[in-house]
Amino acid sequence: MPTPFPFTAGQVLTAAQLNAITTLPINDQTASYTLVVGDVGKRVIMNNASATTVTVNNSVFAAGDTIFIANKGAGTSTITAGAGVTINTAGSLALAQYGGGTLVALSASTFTFFPNGVRSTLAVDYLIVGGGAGGGKRTSLSAGGGGAGGFLTGSAIIGKQSYTVTVGGGGAGATVTAVNGVNGNKSSFVSQTIGGGGGASFTVADVGASGGGGITTGGAALLDGNNGGTGDSTNATGGGGGGGAGGVGAAFTTANVGANGGAASTNNYTGSSISYSGGGGGGGQTTGGTAGTNAGNGGGNAAGSHATANRGGGGGGGGNGNNGGNGGSGRVVVRWLTANAAGLSISVTGTTTNGTDGSYTWYAWDSTGTLVVA
Repeated sequence: MPTPFPFTAGQVLTAAQLNAITTLPINDQTASYTLVVGDVGKRVIMNNASATTVTVNNSVFAAGDTIFIANKGAGTSTITAGAGVTINTAGSLALAQYGGGTLVALSASTFTFFPNGVRSTLAVDYLIVGGGAGGGKRTSLSAGGGGAGGFLTGSAIIGKQSYTVTVGGGGAGATVTAVNGVNGNKSSFVSQTIGGGGGASFTVADVGASGGGGITTGGAALLDGNNGGTGDSTNATGGGGGGGAGGVGAAFTTANVGANGGAASTNNYTGSSISYSGGGGGGGQTTGGTAGTNAGNGGGNAAGSHATANRGGGGGGGGNGNNGGNGGSGRVVVRWLTANAAGLSISVTGTTTNGTDGSYTWYAWDSTGTLVVA
């Protein structure tokens, strides 16, 4: 039984009302709301699945007035200053679900909001892409495309500490006759590590996150990728395609034509759909194989193409004795709900880009660095 605030002169209180002196009345609101003087000493509770605001206007409250404001709805509720009003806080005025605190008037136009509790953890989603492998080279003949770097998405709860973000480099394409392309390097974040792609081959391709394309045998994939394709094992006129995160590398079918690389996988954590970890195309005596998106095409009587940087694709296989293309470096993307980071200090090192996408904040690492939560 809540106490009937505000008290009036001559009012008689029951024993139950006196015993409930600390039980404050609740003002439930299901839409955006403007505070009134009658809210002093109450709990204003917002409840809406969509975003709402709690507006504080000028010359409504006196110094010392306090109002407890909380949000139990799924939508963020933001305490908003009206014209001529200043609201200071050490935390955030955006209240996520189950967030709240006390608004104290210092004057008719100046307020301080004291958030309740101290946030010490943050739920994040992550994308980890390993480095793609280089394409192969074979004397006067054609070699396979490089395997894609690994592709992994997941979720984690992180705390107040420094986290290393490792971005794996792409493997170099073969420049020496009858040498496999170099495997891509691993990328990692929190406890998750994703492998680099397997190097393409002039004979048997390397094992990797996705296997490289071969001539006699395509490379096998690890748990998170796909196998590379087998090339022209008789005359070596076309190399197999490197395996991609979204599909196996194709096998040789037509004389003098390299096989296609495996398909890439897509991710939209940065607000745009981006293709990662495509397999490199196999080299051909006349026509190179088509790579998975953002990977390197196989060379047709030419060097294999390099994969796009920071997309984890395999390099193209060299055609007719030419060099293999370089694999693309990896990438790490981490995102979190913006409202959930209220009260936390977040900083980064390394080569990064960042932005917002709807209710999320994201950071992308294109080189090894750190994510620091304090």
